[in-house]
Amino acid sequence: MINKQHTLFVCRTCASTWQDGKRVGESGGQQLLQQLQELAQNWELRNNFPIQGVECMSACNRSCVIAFAAQDKLTYLFGDLPVDSSAEAILQCASQYYAKPDGSLPWSERPQALKKGILAKIPPLN
Repeated sequence: MINKQHTLFVCRTCASTWQDGKRVGESGGQQLLQQLQELAQNWELRNNFPIQGVECMSACNRSCVIAFAAQDKLTYLFGDLPVDSSAEAILQCASQYYAKPDGSLPWSERPQALKKGILAKIPPLN
């Protein structure tokens, strides 16, 4: 676990407002990313589990979207995350993911905000 690179991906495009083909204002995904980055300043894994904003994760109808990924672990993609109330649960779930050798996140062990909205559980590359 400790030697593996972990990343929390956050879609910055999620919950955007568009006008004439251009994004207007700050997206919900950008707001969620900022909340996660702020909370992570006091997170015990802040140096081991970087938070990376990405332009689009192509799950626009299920925003806001995040993913947990690490070498030799399952990758999880979650959607339908409320901007204003899921950041703490995401970091809690990321800590659980980090602690599991295979990244397994059983439904019963996930924080409430991440029990629903799972979009994918992708096997690791071996």
